[in-house]
Amino acid sequence: MVTLAKTFLLAVAMLGYACHSHSWIPQQHRGNAFGTTYTIRYITKQEVDYQKEIDSVFRVVNQSLSTYIPTSDISKINAGDTTLVVDSMFREVFEISSAVHEASCGYFDPTIGILANAWGFGPVSATPLDSAAVDSLLAYVGWDKVQLHSNNTLSKTHPAVCFDFNAVAKGYAVDRLGALLADKGVEHYLVEVGGEVLARGRNTMSNRLWTVGIDDPQAGSHRRLKSVIFLQDQALASSGNYRKFWIDPETGEKYVHTLNPKTGYPKNSNVLAASVVAHSCAVADAYATACMAMDLEASKRLLDKQKHVEAYIIYLDTQGTTQTFMTPGFAGLVQP
Repeated sequence: MVTLAKTFLLAVAMLGYACHSHSWIPQQHRGNAFGTTYTIRYITKQEVDYQKEIDSVFRVVNQSLSTYIPTSDISKINAGDTTLVVDSMFREVFEISSAVHEASCGYFDPTIGILANAWGFGPVSATPLDSAAVDSLLAYVGWDKVQLHSNNTLSKTHPAVCFDFNAVAKGYAVDRLGALLADKGVEHYLVEVGGEVLARGRNTMSNRLWTVGIDDPQAGSHRRLKSVIFLQDQALASSGNYRKFWIDPETGEKYVHTLNPKTGYPKNSNVLAASVVAHSCAVADAYATACMAMDLEASKRLLDKQKHVEAYIIYLDTQGTTQTFMTPGFAGLVQP
């Protein structure tokens, strides 16, 4: 039997409401969405309950971007529908993906859908592929093979071209949940979905910045934190190959979920995990994935060119020793 490791890339270590203020009321929602868990904390001046609105955000994002729902917009497009008019969410995710694709020299490419499915990281079963199969599928991968028109319809150079926005959609959902709270007038909140985080304002109950922790990718089943950082009006997303993978029971070979869109193969490199801070969670999510698909030095060059993107990368050196790389901006967020 093929085994699939459960993914949870970031442990959220949020400060509790130890120092209570009579003028603030803490609110919290927990649940399941996108095959993972979520925790939403916000602080208001009066008692409110936005659970219905939160459920609605998850529902509409799923309907637009989930490849696991056959009737979603993305599933219809992947099935060959050329008349469907996509919504604003799909367009935003498409435009973010396009920007990160260009910045990363093509290492972030959501047209890897057909490869993700074939390698077992989509809604279908895992199957090891030989080089002939990979080469044949690569013919249907490439951002130049898709176009989003001004009337919000999409065209593909071949019907087999398949979108997979899983590397950005979860972060985008976090952004939409944050936008919901902002529209309600909430100024202080921390939204977390499957380890992707958006922080606004501060934890006014303790009068401190929101605090989140980053998983140690070498902790195995015994979770421990590698680092703890402060966030204010920032988003954090992480990507790694240490929990989402499958092992071929016949050969024992490990297949990780990060795919190199240039080679068509899983990218099982010396980079263990990448955590990215950006102005939006969708952007952070996309860049974290790009850093996992690229070699370490290429990731450093990419990050050096981004003014508003900071990163923390955990990797193994040539001797197999664990090392870390931080951009200066990320280092400034680390809790002493």
